Amino acid sequence: MSLRKLMFSAAALVILALGGSLAVSSWSGTAPPVAQADLDPPIETERVVPQSDAQVQLSFAPVVRAVSPSVVNVYATRIEQQAASPFANDPFFSRFFGDRYFQTRPRESQSLGSGVIVEGSGVILTNSHVINGATDIRIALNDGREFAVDLVVEDQQTDLAVLRVREPGSVTFPAITFADSDQLEVGDLVLAIGNPFGVGQTVTSGIVSALARTGVEASDYEFFIQTDAAINPGNSGGALVDLSGHLVGINTAIYSQSGGSVGIGFAIPANMARLVADAGVTGGEIVRPWFGAKLQAVTPDIASSLGMAAPHGAMITEVAPAGPAERAGFQSGDVILSVDGMPVDDPSAFNFRLATRPLGSQAELVRQRGNSQDTVSFAVEAAPRPIDGAIASISGDTRFAGVTVRQLDAALSEAKGLPYDAAGVIVTAIEPNSPAQAMGLRVDDVILSLNGTETRDASSFSDLASQRVQTWQIILQRGGRVSRAIVSG
Repeated sequence: MSLRKLMFSAAALVILALGGSLAVSSWSGTAPPVAQADLDPPIETERVVPQSDAQVQLSFAPVVRAVSPSVVNVYATRIEQQAASPFANDPFFSRFFGDRYFQTRPRESQSLGSGVIVEGSGVILTNSHVINGATDIRIALNDGREFAVDLVVEDQQTDLAVLRVREPGSVTFPAITFADSDQLEVGDLVLAIGNPFGVGQTVTSGIVSALARTGVEASDYEFFIQTDAAINPGNSGGALVDLSGHLVGINTAIYSQSGGSVGIGFAIPANMARLVADAGVTGGEIVRPWFGAKLQAVTPDIASSLGMAAPHGAMITEVAPAGPAERAGFQSGDVILSVDGMPVDDPSAFNFRLATRPLGSQAELVRQRGNSQDTVSFAVEAAPRPIDGAIASISGDTRFAGVTVRQLDAALSEAKGLPYDAAGVIVTAIEPNSPAQAMGLRVDDVILSLNGTETRDASSFSDLASQRVQTWQIILQRGGRVSRAIVSG
């Protein structure tokens, strides 16, 4: 089975028990029968027929009527480079005919997804992978009207993006209301709305199958709602709503072997989606809390050594010097069990819980140290901003022209998976078709030294990289490996 990230709309099958319990047919397999005496006494329920027309006609239609105008189709157009010849990647033909015979040509491609209107002025929430790399984005309302939109926020850490209608005119758009996704329980009825397979807006129903799912996709905040409501290609960015018509999640992925729905769909919880949507509404950037420590899951062996009944929680393995966690008294070996009363089963759950707490607030963290537990009041704060001079952009007549670097600090090192004491500068941006790009530099390269001189900060890197020399000896770290290269000046 493979997990496929898809752009889609939703659909599924739900069973309603009206005024009674569901009858379950007997299984005709070959397992030996179980004696009635071995079973708990059956729960007696009275089976009754519906007593009124209203009970006979129970329907999701009122919810759908209220919510469907807030769900839109998202059309993203991309310009991609396509090889003009099918032999372009064949080394035999490239060797004899040269690359000039195998030039690429631009090709326009379109993708389809869904989105949710979250603000009446025309702010739409969708998935980042729906619009990633798009050169033109349009939305279509359920009544057929189309609008051009601009990308306001793209947050790949959560796979969410915010769009804004470019010229709304006098139109007031029907915005959806957010629910508190922390109040969801397994078994709650939900509806998924979107545009599967491009057939048009579609509604499917199901239940919440599980909460706090991790390992779904490679995002920094894995904490998904799982549902059996049918979700298919084209449904990404669509709405998962409760029976009050409130948004509980943004549909984002399915688990499937064929690419179609098999009843295992995932949605980003509304409490995380709301943070990204708020940034899009206000036009500000997304600023998240920083804990200042690295975490790992609690294994059965660790749980046994700490006297825990079951392996759960997030264990601190390293603490950033002078960071928020250290100031709050945390140290390596501590296990965080809950945040504001919400249980923490693993590091992903802790990251989600902390990320959804407002900056400047106090969070109550239950900690286990050794065989004892206590509660720590933690000040929720953002990572420190880069100090003056921590960022340098290189221009002029140099091989490094077009590169932007930032010197490493504890928060940035943690975000990039580096040790807290990592030294050097990290590449944060490279201009297209620049000398730096032609030289082979990549975003997230950590440049350690130039011509034998350490680049411990942005200032020293800028001074060195702006020089004119015949040869550059570069030592950099890429993907956890240190490489050395010599290039002409």
